[in-house]
Amino acid sequence: MIPASFDYHAPTTVEEALSLLGQSDDAKVLGGGQSLIPVLRLRLAAPEVIVDLGRIDSLRGVRDDGDAIVIGAMTPHAVVATDRLVREHAALLALATRTVADPQVRHLGTFGGALVHADPAGDLPAPALALDAEFVVAGPGGTRTVAAADFFEDLFTTAVGEDELLTEVRIPKHTGWGAHYEKFTRTAQQWSIVGVAATVRTEGDVIAEARVALTNMGSTPVRATAVEQALTGQPGTPEAIREAAAAAADGTNPPSDANGDADYRRHLATVLTGRAVLAAVGA
Repeated sequence: MIPASFDYHAPTTVEEALSLLGQSDDAKVLGGGQSLIPVLRLRLAAPEVIVDLGRIDSLRGVRDDGDAIVIGAMTPHAVVATDRLVREHAALLALATRTVADPQVRHLGTFGGALVHADPAGDLPAPALALDAEFVVAGPGGTRTVAAADFFEDLFTTAVGEDELLTEVRIPKHTGWGAHYEKFTRTAQQWSIVGVAATVRTEGDVIAEARVALTNMGSTPVRATAVEQALTGQPGTPEAIREAAAAAADGTNPPSDANGDADYRRHLATVLTGRAVLAAVGA
């Protein structure tokens, strides 16, 4: 199918992009295009204006910012997955990004675009939530910072307004933490039926801190706080981890669809959480 006609703009600065968004009541932002272009081709969306961020160089790259690393919204997945700073200080994010779709999508798709798209089956929102990421949003009134817990509001909905842009994401450093992203799919490159993002800090044989978040267990990524609390202070043994993982589905509201009903996903969440934490601990 051919998309409906639209006006196309390719600004070179954030300010210019914001101005263009402010001039239209029906505009869409184009990042890497891996989500938007299929939607346009199917005419599930027919915006009057497309604002392409591909020429705004300031939105790309990874930098060290003291106690955090900062990732530009237009940084391709392939860069995030292989960047030295990300691998050293946010290993969970590097591991999860390597599982996104296929190499072509990872080279064209963007980190910020995937997060703003907020697909509940997408693989990046849960790691961002587990790592307590902060999202820097620019708008007509300036910039503001939104915590990951407040950023994902509902199905395909975030705190970014129609006249705003996500410019960068701040990831607190988790240097030395073990990490793993475990996902279940029926076929290669499929959206996650369930995914688990886990990162842990150990002291000797004991889990001192744990961060666990779930993919596709609700309309937004879900923080498995009951699992985190159960793991803290426990030995990193398969038995202790399995017992803590039993609480993984607590408080979740998973969907039922052709890939599995809600009870099936709750079972998967329990199993995958155990696997993810075991791998993160290195047991």
